[in-house]
Amino acid sequence: MTVTEVYKAQELVYELKVGEIMTRRVLTVTPDMTMHQVKNLMRDNRISGLPVLVNEKLVGIVSIEDLIVTMERGELETSVSEHMTIGVYTIYEDESVIQALNKFTKTGVGRLPVVSRAGKLVGIITPDDITRGVLKALQVAYHEEEIRRYRASHLFQDIASDQTKLLLTYAVPPRDFNLAGRASSQLKLALGRLGVDPRIVRRVAIAAYEAEMNIVIHSTSGGHLCAEVTSERIVVQAVDQGPGIPDVQKALQPGYSTAPDWIREMGFGAGMGFTNIRNCVDEFSLESSLDKGTRLEAVVYLHLGEELPDEATPDR
Repeated sequence: MTVTEVYKAQELVYELKVGEIMTRRVLTVTPDMTMHQVKNLMRDNRISGLPVLVNEKLVGIVSIEDLIVTMERGELETSVSEHMTIGVYTIYEDESVIQALNKFTKTGVGRLPVVSRAGKLVGIITPDDITRGVLKALQVAYHEEEIRRYRASHLFQDIASDQTKLLLTYAVPPRDFNLAGRASSQLKLALGRLGVDPRIVRRVAIAAYEAEMNIVIHSTSGGHLCAEVTSERIVVQAVDQGPGIPDVQKALQPGYSTAPDWIREMGFGAGMGFTNIRNCVDEFSLESSLDKGTRLEAVVYLHLGEELPDEATPDR
């Protein structure tokens, strides 16, 4: 398993629900059945535990360990009620797999009956179910990603037109640092799913992040970030309605910033945003008018150029 697959498996144990990987076909017994009947059920179905129900309500569980003790004592004709474990640990079907793993570790049991929020038995889960479920989900996720990447990589080839463009647009609110970076993150994810080379995606993502942060920090009315994707290039545009830049040439100088002190104290507005953008794109332009707003455009061609300069890191 590769490092990427390990990370994905770790994500899945948090994302998957117990109900998605549990065994739904559950054999059950009643308290008045004999341990001999339990023995036959376990042997014929190759299972190691049986929930005990009364009027569809879970009242206990009888395990293969209970059966072994009963056989050693020669008590196979005694009832299940004499040997079952009561006070059974259960788990809800809508709980995550990581919660099931934690419960297995904490309790030391080998199986957990799965119940609905209404208390009805709907399945049973074991550590083996978790292993199989995660591996299956990992395989499905891999194939879905491969299909998505294939479709995306053939997007421009399969559409007949003189010029095909894909436009991705994201709203950027002003001074909202809780949402700052969301637009560029979504753009990065979208480009990755389109099958764009990761090195190109990284360059675009840095430029988009810096452009987005300029809107968040300086705009009074917010703006939008958009990316125009063609078979040859990605054009990132950041447009805001705000005070504008008094001196564009000065603003392009490394270290120059008009960000207020309180924003600098938060770790933003160091004055390297435009420099970082220019360092990682192929073409750059900036237009601004006082009291009207600013328009930034950055172009990255879809061929692999020079490696990204070390100094091109997000302006934080």
